[in-house]
Amino acid sequence: MYDAMLLSWPSPIVALNRAAAHSFVPGADLAAVLDELDALSKEPALKSYAYLPATRADVLTRLNRAEEAIEAYDEAITLTANDTERRFLHRRRAALL
Repeated sequence: MYDAMLLSWPSPIVALNRAAAHSFVPGADLAAVLDELDALSKEPALKSYAYLPATRADVLTRLNRAEEAIEAYDEAITLTANDTERRFLHRRRAALL
């Protein structure tokens, strides 16, 4: 579905949502998803978008790369202005310690 959306409404945010959804497909190549996320980090529209590092942190966690995930969670926490999201991210980060 996100592939179709990306064709009709190409945007970095749709591409991020596509990558996030793809990461949950059974048998997904999480390293490839991480490559997609790293490419999206070059998008100016996503430079201050907390969901990019939060998604990256989740994928890194599932790849058992805790130290990198913690750094990504720290970035996401810094970028979000929403207290509920910040608490959620702090809990996810704390689970890696």
